[in-house]
Amino acid sequence: MPHSPLPPPPVPPLAPALIERFASIVGARHALTDPADQAPYLKDWRDLYPARTQLVLRPAATEEVAAILRLASETGTRVVPQGGATGLVGGHLPFAEGGEIIVSLTRMKAIRAVDPAGNTLIAEAGVTLQEAQDAAAAVGRLFPLNIGSKGSCTIGGNLATNAGGTQAVAYGLARDQVLGLEVVLADGRIWHGLRTLKKDNTGYDLKHLFIGAEGTLGIITAASLKLVAAPRAVEAAWVGLVSPAAALALLARAQERAGLAVTGFELMPRNLFEFVLRHMPGARDPLGAPAPWYCLVELASPAAAGLRDMLEDILASALEDGLVADAAVADSSAQREAFWRWREGMSEMQKPEGGSIKHDVSVPVASVPAFIAEASAACEALIPGCRPVPFGHLGDGNIHFNVSQPVGADKDGFLARYDEVNALVHGIVARFGGSISAEHGIGRMKRDLLPAVKDPVELDLMRSVKALLDPKGILNPGKVLSMPAHGVEADR
Repeated sequence: MPHSPLPPPPVPPLAPALIERFASIVGARHALTDPADQAPYLKDWRDLYPARTQLVLRPAATEEVAAILRLASETGTRVVPQGGATGLVGGHLPFAEGGEIIVSLTRMKAIRAVDPAGNTLIAEAGVTLQEAQDAAAAVGRLFPLNIGSKGSCTIGGNLATNAGGTQAVAYGLARDQVLGLEVVLADGRIWHGLRTLKKDNTGYDLKHLFIGAEGTLGIITAASLKLVAAPRAVEAAWVGLVSPAAALALLARAQERAGLAVTGFELMPRNLFEFVLRHMPGARDPLGAPAPWYCLVELASPAAAGLRDMLEDILASALEDGLVADAAVADSSAQREAFWRWREGMSEMQKPEGGSIKHDVSVPVASVPAFIAEASAACEALIPGCRPVPFGHLGDGNIHFNVSQPVGADKDGFLARYDEVNALVHGIVARFGGSISAEHGIGRMKRDLLPAVKDPVELDLMRSVKALLDPKGILNPGKVLSMPAHGVEADR
């Protein structure tokens, strides 16, 4: 199992009177103290981090969030902001010691405004990604952030973790989709920053402090989001290749010919696709023969004509040049959706194969083939019989370098080497000038790794920003930065 960082210094349990004060802000129905009611808010998709809390608060408005934080600041109560609880690094969970309360934003569901002329949408933090996409589609627009958990993850959580996803190759990460924010600060003040301007050069761009901060600097309650023209044509292909190097050459060719119409370019190995074929109902191999590697390539365009011809031309030329072994172009939206279902199910399909040691890393795009080769060989030498299954977003260099246990091995014994494998893979990432967290965040899983990979001046600046915006240390303590809680512990 991965190293579990120490929690912040312990604090006494919340007094019943203080729990009642918090509950009065949101109403008794939305102040959850029963463990059965709290269970959905304490889930960890990887089953790595036990969590406990005395209180889950479910505010319905920004003013209620502000009132909660004013009281938390007054009493030194630690607060864990939470969206859809789909995080993968423990950043959305309180520690098992039970010294924190959860503030869930899932009742804040309003789409406050949609402006197709200005290509903007203002959504509250509890709006799911799917709901934001649907609101954009209703006016002929696209909100281009896209991840597999879109039906349950929320806009607030997406921005707090700076989510990436499958369309980042064309549209960038979550922070690239934001024009403005509304944020409640640790002392309960509200920053009304919901601008929809494309140009605003009036000083520091403060929204980027809170995007990716995982709720350690403030609680995002709403966001002004960028929209783009909805595609009128979308084409996808499942492509068999001999190597990641061939995939990289195919990516370059596709971007040279199609430009920003390349909205998806996902890489995966044959052994991982075999997991899908074994365990996902209805999955089938669309190609005539197995290939060592696969790419899922998607093109999208506001223009209705010519896109399929462009994709077929790209693949035909790559086939002639030996880059591609075979390819299946989706002949319907249902088949295209099946391609994406296989790709998005690849994390889940690793579970039936036993223990999995996971890495969310990035390296320069040109270095992806060499990184995969070196890291795979190193892991196989360290644990003979282990099965590296590197997959992910080749177009932006983000590879989920996961390692499945050897067939028949003891799961617990394999997972006991989690930190050892992490250190090995992260060391190789560092040599390639990469990042140990590409899109999942730091949370508590990677908190203690930061000092080894961050420039000391950069880390000092991060701590200074934290101390300025959260001087009492009440916002998601013990996540991202190892920093003792400060301030008032009396009156609890």
